[in-house]
Amino acid sequence: MPLPFDALIFRSDDVDLRRSPLRPSLNAETYVLGAFNPGLTRLPDGDLLIMVRVAEALREPVVDGKVRAIRWTPDGYVLDARPVEGVDLADPRYFTLRRPGYRQIGLTSLSWLLPVRLTPDGREVREVLYDRAIGPHTPLLEYGIEDARLSRVDGRYWMTACSVSAERHGTVMYTSADGLDWRFEGLVLDHQNKDMLLFEGKVGGMFAALTRPLGELYFAYPEGSPFNGGPSINLARSPDGLHWKPVDAPGIRARVGSLSAAKVGGGAQPVLTDAGWLVLYHGVEPKDLVGVYRTFWAVLDRDDPSNILRLEDKVPLLEADPRLTAPIADQHYLPTPVVFTTGIADGGDVWIVASGEADLACRISHLPKTMFV
Repeated sequence: MPLPFDALIFRSDDVDLRRSPLRPSLNAETYVLGAFNPGLTRLPDGDLLIMVRVAEALREPVVDGKVRAIRWTPDGYVLDARPVEGVDLADPRYFTLRRPGYRQIGLTSLSWLLPVRLTPDGREVREVLYDRAIGPHTPLLEYGIEDARLSRVDGRYWMTACSVSAERHGTVMYTSADGLDWRFEGLVLDHQNKDMLLFEGKVGGMFAALTRPLGELYFAYPEGSPFNGGPSINLARSPDGLHWKPVDAPGIRARVGSLSAAKVGGGAQPVLTDAGWLVLYHGVEPKDLVGVYRTFWAVLDRDDPSNILRLEDKVPLLEADPRLTAPIADQHYLPTPVVFTTGIADGGDVWIVASGEADLACRISHLPKTMFV
């Protein structure tokens, strides 16, 4: 059914790179590959805030037979160059080193976080807060900071983000009293644990979170199992929001025969409803190089979130909409449709949902609460 509101609210062309954190020291022409995957929260004054991932890429990544990557250092940004014949450039988002041993990649862009203030209904942009942008500031983030997720727990804001470096590919945490001034709390989940989202409220007096560890090896389920092996959404608990222990019971897993049979991962921060914890998550259908990303939903028990009360993974809640990206179709670089939901806020009769569309732009959708009954 048609949604009350469903539109791209912020695009690559809306970013003013003259105010990018990279500008003071990077001596190379860049462009915005994408402005997408926005974390979403409501500020104390009622406005909404999206924390946009800006992927800034080199206009000329290959020069003199060498592919270049941007890297942060304490002394400024530098360009690392590698011979083209030593890498695989099949994926537009990264290059893979052709060398024995563990798979190693380099990024074709470097991401930073840009806060954007929206009206309370999320329909319009009020202000782009370049002075509060968060770029790399520690070796943990030397290749960028990606995919912020925002949660409010007991009146304080918590933001997780993916740290990208040769040291670690994990999750870092920031906290804030007002959703605008953030304090860096450091690494909270180690290598290749992504899509961490704090529940918006405690469970049994403890912080709770969704996590999604990645790996190169998974054990197969028995023949006839309803589940597919691979990345899944796990649960973790913490006494203070910084030190986390995984929950033993499994969480949301990719199911055979569903549209998310390849893998699943966290989307929007879990919010408490009368039915339980509402979770919007992404599921991937295998196709081509990247796969088709869609948004699905589940409801978890309010007292024991490892108890899945309802799981809707056959009919997508949101799919990529080519009509929305038609005006910027010339910017497409992914071979398959992608919508990647990253935030939710209460809008009265609707849930206001923020997503990344095609890894290009920020999409705001009003989903009537009647869709979840």
